[in-house]
Amino acid sequence: MSRKKISIIGGGQIGGVLASLIASRQLGDAVLFDIIDDMPQGKALDIAEASRIDKFDVSLKGANDYKDIAGSDIVIVTAGLPRKPGMSRDDLLTTNAKIMQSVAENVKKHAPNSIAIIISNPLDAMVTLFKKITGFPTNRVLGQAGILDSSRFSTFIAWELGVSVKDVNAMVLGGHGDTMVPIVRYANVNGIPAMELLERKYNDKAKAAEVMKAMVDRTKMAGGEIVKLLKTGSAFYSPASATTSMVESIVYDEKRVLPVCAYLNGEFGVKGYYVGVPAVLGANGVEKIIEFALDKDEKALLDNSVKAVTNLVTDMERLGF
Repeated sequence: MSRKKISIIGGGQIGGVLASLIASRQLGDAVLFDIIDDMPQGKALDIAEASRIDKFDVSLKGANDYKDIAGSDIVIVTAGLPRKPGMSRDDLLTTNAKIMQSVAENVKKHAPNSIAIIISNPLDAMVTLFKKITGFPTNRVLGQAGILDSSRFSTFIAWELGVSVKDVNAMVLGGHGDTMVPIVRYANVNGIPAMELLERKYNDKAKAAEVMKAMVDRTKMAGGEIVKLLKTGSAFYSPASATTSMVESIVYDEKRVLPVCAYLNGEFGVKGYYVGVPAVLGANGVEKIIEFALDKDEKALLDNSVKAVTNLVTDMERLGF
């Protein structure tokens, strides 16, 4: 069986880590594209020269011409300006929409049969714009957000409870921004509710609720926390890892249930928008949306997050995109 061709649009921090992870896990032959002359070639060569050490045989290529992504099975779009201190994801809208417009036109031209995974921020708007320009089926256009947000939430819970993060399951829904919705009710450690464990730890329900709220708030602001610490950029290791898990599920047709930014057609009461929800990822991209019952408070929080997404899309359309 021939290897999949995976093209990464944007050779910056996330793109470089992605190319390395895709190669080391032998998920497919990778093309790292960027408009900066020689930079993606340099990164691809650097990663390739570790092939003997990391024991991978996939092909790695740096490119400055969109023609090199021709025939891609999967295209990952990281292109765009990263967040800077004091900048919200919404502030990126105009600049990154212009970049996404060019990217989408070229992916449509050179890789019309690919599955596209969007990472660029503001995520929900950029996925929407990419779908609008390419006209790809909704199952072949999705965004990475929920996997990263859920991993952050799980990590904070593991630290607080002093357990392995491997045994923590937590889900974050909604838009990729300050209105995202960590689902506290279903957060668990190997099936044991996280809230129950917190209440046992503190022997105080009010204190447990206070600690959980702090973790929820930190999850919502986690991207900004990293931006503030880095000062010159935004998170790149964890977004690349999150995206790699999506690629893996698609390449190997794993049918994993992962929280991704997917197009909703009535699920969760939302129609016609891209929102973060659990979905089955397989060889055809988003193969099914997994819908489950939300309580009154959770539904209100999700509705609020969806409203933020719709406002963002409206703003983008008002700007002419």
